[in-house]
Amino acid sequence: MFQDQITPPLSAARAHEIATAFDLRALPADFLANPYPVYAALREHEPVRHMPDGSVFLTRYADLVAVYRDAATFSSDKHVEFAPKYGADSPLFEHHTTSLVFNDPPLHTRVRRLIMGALTRRAIADMEPGLILLVDSLLDDLSKRGGGDLIEDFASAIPVEIIGNLLDVPHGDRGPLRDWSLAILGALEPTLTPAQLALGNQAVTDMLAYLRTLVVQRRRHPGDPERDVLTRLIQGENGNDKGGEQLSEVELLQNCIFLLNAGHETTTNLIGNGLIALQEHPQARQFLHTALKHTEGDAAAQETVLTRAVDEFLRFESSNQLGNRRAVKNTQVGGVDLPAGTLVTLCIGAANRDPAQFTDPELLNLAREANKHLAFGFGIHQCAGLSLARLEGRIAIGRFLQRFPDFRLTEIPVRGGRARFRGFLRAPFAIA
Repeated sequence: MFQDQITPPLSAARAHEIATAFDLRALPADFLANPYPVYAALREHEPVRHMPDGSVFLTRYADLVAVYRDAATFSSDKHVEFAPKYGADSPLFEHHTTSLVFNDPPLHTRVRRLIMGALTRRAIADMEPGLILLVDSLLDDLSKRGGGDLIEDFASAIPVEIIGNLLDVPHGDRGPLRDWSLAILGALEPTLTPAQLALGNQAVTDMLAYLRTLVVQRRRHPGDPERDVLTRLIQGENGNDKGGEQLSEVELLQNCIFLLNAGHETTTNLIGNGLIALQEHPQARQFLHTALKHTEGDAAAQETVLTRAVDEFLRFESSNQLGNRRAVKNTQVGGVDLPAGTLVTLCIGAANRDPAQFTDPELLNLAREANKHLAFGFGIHQCAGLSLARLEGRIAIGRFLQRFPDFRLTEIPVRGGRARFRGFLRAPFAIA
């Protein structure tokens, strides 16, 4: 069904034609299946691509890093952009303009500090035994059934439980989380249908209604702030000391939604993309099997092998393909003048395959070292949960391959149909 191959480059004339016509709001029908030839054309011919709507689209690694580094010039605040997109009185507008990722300091700093206090190295290490039990229980079920779906039955089930545990969401309440997440994050796509907009707004409304009840219960019965992120967010920076700065009710609720969504969708994509990439690239799959076999009995060596593999999956098929900033003053990127107010799209998926940064970027190389990919972003907005995501990816993919070394897809996997979040909705497989 699959074979290792690198997509042949476009002719110079065709690449130039694609680059000079590229519009993120009017993508060609085949773009979502494989955007990388388009990204390559843009890097070569239009690395700072001016869009018809006045925004710019960046595809070079160095340009993205420059923007990430300069948080004073390039704001993450989305009020200006999201008001016309969602309506300034909509649930989606309130959510996305209050969440950690779409804000600048001081809100960003306060919320991030509270979250990071529960994601210390020790706290993440303490999560590993429970994560292994969860993964093994999912694998046991798949083994009994002779297979299943890589996404629905495995990849998506893991982060729902891990993030649910971080916020101490009762297990019986976790059923709707994935659908809420898909609807809210789907509303971040460059263009929306009325149905997508309505679904996203309803998901925010439903999630808020649930979280208000959960917060009331947690205020009455606080958890351990060293492990329970919701308790940390409720208590504020100085715990129960009322002199410390605390989040408003809106900030608290909307950032709970953010945590449930951000930790869910991207990690689901990491695990699913990685396992499916191994089907599509048999040589990389054989390399990983051999490396794991040679390191059997050496936990540290196996961790190194799997960590490199996870980072390469993240580079090769970035879970989050796009980021956004707004220039708050006149500036330059890549030698191109940008006036104050310019909206900037950061194409992470393109930067992670930039040959100026990565040797043989179109090759899935699971032994790649010094892999400074941008899948987790960079600078002050670098993903707060990156260590947890790496742990989930390493345990999930590693233990899956140990149990099912000869698994095979039984149908062509179904893509999620998104430009921003790259992953799959379905991927049926069987155990050989």
